[in-house]
Amino acid sequence: MADYPADPVESLTWNWRGFPIRYQVRGQTGPTLLLIHGFGGSVDHWRKNLPILGQSCRCYALDLIGFGGSAKPTPGVEIEYTFETWSEQIIQFCQEVIGEPTVLVGNSIGCIAVMQAAVDAPEWVKSVVLLNCSLRLLHDRRREALPFYKRYGAPLVQDMLKIKAIGHWFFAQIAQPKVVKQILQQAYGRSQAVTDELVDLLIAPALDTGAADVFIAFTRYSQGPLPEDLLATLPCPALMLWGTEDPWEPIDQGQKLGEFPAVKQFIPLQGVGHCPQDEAPELVNPLILDWVLDRGDQLN
Repeated sequence: MADYPADPVESLTWNWRGFPIRYQVRGQTGPTLLLIHGFGGSVDHWRKNLPILGQSCRCYALDLIGFGGSAKPTPGVEIEYTFETWSEQIIQFCQEVIGEPTVLVGNSIGCIAVMQAAVDAPEWVKSVVLLNCSLRLLHDRRREALPFYKRYGAPLVQDMLKIKAIGHWFFAQIAQPKVVKQILQQAYGRSQAVTDELVDLLIAPALDTGAADVFIAFTRYSQGPLPEDLLATLPCPALMLWGTEDPWEPIDQGQKLGEFPAVKQFIPLQGVGHCPQDEAPELVNPLILDWVLDRGDQLN
């Protein structure tokens, strides 16, 4: 069922703040694209997109620090895992590696990171493509609107996770192939897209030293920007794609985000879940290329 070239893309290393960062690139001509994964993801989550998009574009995929094949420095000691940190990483990658203003593509929390980069350095971002943007439902400001009995459950769990023994035990229960497969089958609208290859690709970074601490740090992170904060001030056009069967980021709430002026197109993807780029590359790749190539004059 694959619609992408079978040959693997070589991984390269970029040094940022003294830490090794993994990235991949495909294509030598055309406009530039930078693909940013979601929570627990990596450049491998774009394996069905990078080769196709690279036929018409200079297409890059980047592992955010703390994820994939990138370094996982100690939270709160060596680095803070915030969207501002990832924004800085994205911007400096555009400056030092890509070398020109770029179209940023994100999935889930990657959408927040690319929008933060666009707000922080508008001269380096031509437009953004947002795939099932994280609504950040555990954010402190989201909880204020919940009923009393629901408001304090998540903070209690987050407080328990900061106890190292509990947090590492919890991570160990999740970072198992069987559990990861169950989580993906819940998140994916197309269960047949949840392959052993995919599970292995997502499990591998979880075995790295420091992976558990990064997981815990981000799970406890309930501050920073909400998507509507960034969309309200987004200085560039946005294309928003949303799988209709996403159980984590409901499309009815996504459609409200699509009402912001910066969002020029909101396209539902029928029968698709939380990771459209992996579930339905035959839908996502043409839409991204149409946005980047056919709308190029309108983005300048």
